[in-house]
Amino acid sequence: RPPRSTPKPSSAASDVYKRQILLIAILEALIIDFPISAFVPVIGTRRPNLIFSEEYKAVLALDKKINKRDFEIINPEGNHAVCAGLKDEMSVMIKGHVGYYCGGMNQNASITIDGNVGTGVGENMMSGKIHVKGNASQSAGATAHGGLLVIEGDASSRCGISMKGVDIIVKGNVGHMSGFMAQKGNLVIFGDAGHALGDSIYEANIYVAGEVASLGADCIEKKMTKKHLSNLENILSNANVSDYNPDTFRRFGSARSLYNFNVDNAKIY
Repeated sequence: RPPRSTPKPSSAASDVYKRQILLIAILEALIIDFPISAFVPVIGTRRPNLIFSEEYKAVLALDKKINKRDFEIINPEGNHAVCAGLKDEMSVMIKGHVGYYCGGMNQNASITIDGNVGTGVGENMMSGKIHVKGNASQSAGATAHGGLLVIEGDASSRCGISMKGVDIIVKGNVGHMSGFMAQKGNLVIFGDAGHALGDSIYEANIYVAGEVASLGADCIEKKMTKKHLSNLENILSNANVSDYNPDTFRRFGSARSLYNFNVDNAKIY
């Protein structure tokens, strides 16, 4: 039986690929301010790829001390993973709404979104700052290890799920199961919190100024000591937030009754 031959795209399909790749190259060049000639479109028999010319590589090799550090993205059109994986100190302004995982895995960069964000903004971020001027969908700051996430509007369900050291500030309300399995860090909520707040929480702090619909398993209200008031003030100061009354906040955390399995708590797990 003769081997199958790899089908080749028609000339019309090839032309479509070429136009798509050229458009992508032009858009990326405009957005990140690199010369269009730096992008070389290459069409394969199965799928299009992009390689980079020596001119582009030279731009990447510039001394970071003099390289451009401020960028602006206009009309992101709800695209996903915008600014995901940034590692260097830079400032990015995104003018418009974005989709899933904006700023995911961020390190050092300062990202501002002038719009709403989809699921998982700042997911697994390590450091830096993400500032959302609109609302955030579910799982904002999920598994984030560090840095600062500020949401001016509301955040949907599971905000701060499994957070591991990040500071999250929500100026509006948060949805159900926010702070679920939160291990470390601080979740500051200026508005109200939905049901099952802090379910299965570990050692994170949750500060709430509004009403709490209900608490999740092993989450209890704790005393707001001077130490925790100072902690709250430092978090808000780092975010340049000054219009608040610290006396309106309550603190929630772990009762530590589920750290080790106990058959008497089987129904709670």
